[in-house]
Amino acid sequence: MAFLQKIRSSRPRLASNPVRAALLSLALLAPDGLVASSGLNTLDGAQLRGTATFRYLGLPVYDAQLFTPGGAAFSWNQDFGLQLQYRRNVSQKALVNSTLDEMQRIGRAVPVRDQLQTCFKAVKKGDLYLAVSEGPDKVSFWLNGRKTCTMSYPGIKRSFMSVFLGENTRSAAFTQRLRGQ
Repeated sequence: MAFLQKIRSSRPRLASNPVRAALLSLALLAPDGLVASSGLNTLDGAQLRGTATFRYLGLPVYDAQLFTPGGAAFSWNQDFGLQLQYRRNVSQKALVNSTLDEMQRIGRAVPVRDQLQTCFKAVKKGDLYLAVSEGPDKVSFWLNGRKTCTMSYPGIKRSFMSVFLGENTRSAAFTQRLRGQ
């Protein structure tokens, strides 16, 4: 009983700080992924399908979330959103080069470097990137809730998204968790 009393007394009181109480209320009322909502609102009935953390040499690089219409099973025939929250700083050059390298490695059509440089900006720890497909030939990108670009060319959805959701990704376990399987 003394243990519970100690916990209660050390617990912060929301009533003593109205600003904290207001922020907590907003956080509880807001939908998941509020920062990315400006991009997810283009996806009809977007709901979280799966999550996974991508690691390189055991170190976490980003946390990924897949949003599908109504949280339905992943399908290349449906539009979907992929959100990455970075756990470390990554330069624009590294994002562009690694994306081009991965797309080439898995045998997908590679966009022009200039297009990726327009879409991708350097990220800091905690930044959110969101990619939302709009049919098979268009993907829009948002960084921290702000649209950076829309890439349009034949097959871009499968070409780009296969890096994370395809059959030949760097980590089958990551892809399966992300797909919610």
